[in-house]
Amino acid sequence: MKSPDHIMIKGYKHVSFEAELFSEQESIKKSIAFHDWLDKRRSVRDFSDRPVSKQIIDNLIMTASTAPSGAHKQPWTFCAVSNPTLKTEIRKAAEIEEKETYEHRMGERWKKDLEPLGTDMHKPFLEIAPWLIIAFKKAYTFGENGEKHNNYYVNESIGIACGMLISAIHNAGLVTLTHTPSPMNFLTKLLNRPSNERAFLLLPVGYPKNPAYVPDIKRKQLDEVAVFYE
Repeated sequence: MKSPDHIMIKGYKHVSFEAELFSEQESIKKSIAFHDWLDKRRSVRDFSDRPVSKQIIDNLIMTASTAPSGAHKQPWTFCAVSNPTLKTEIRKAAEIEEKETYEHRMGERWKKDLEPLGTDMHKPFLEIAPWLIIAFKKAYTFGENGEKHNNYYVNESIGIACGMLISAIHNAGLVTLTHTPSPMNFLTKLLNRPSNERAFLLLPVGYPKNPAYVPDIKRKQLDEVAVFYE
């Protein structure tokens, strides 16, 4: 007998879910291939100014929005900026904060840890990359009468969404890097975001410059990042 396509649970509709199942060998093969492919992803700072269509950006954001979230509140807004004037304003404001961070907020150990990555207070990629995607987290939402309704597990939810966004960018043959100037209040002001939104992460998105160079870094091995209880 065929199962129904939906059932009611506590008065709410639940639809039938069908997973795509593989044999163990197929799953092993696919998991290896996915790791090897994702392991090629790198944070890139050398961007080309080659245009990226808005349709691609639309698809990337919609992919990020498939992420799970606390009580399915989807507590995020992704602001996509391609306007050159606005990108210049964002760069200027970001570099003011970065200068303060590098000169006064960072300890010597932090600066030493960053040396192999070659970062500094100058962020030209904020103007060169054709798109900037700024992820805002929604601490709460407003009801019909303007009352506040808290969202749940906001940082966890938007963190997962941003991870999926980064993977989607890599999947589209594009590059990005995670930029977190601190504080990021200037983004709320420049983008005229409402009071319930807080800037969480800035991702420049585009094609890599030819040639582009990245630090020669190594990722931790399995025994350094996992503990098994069998």
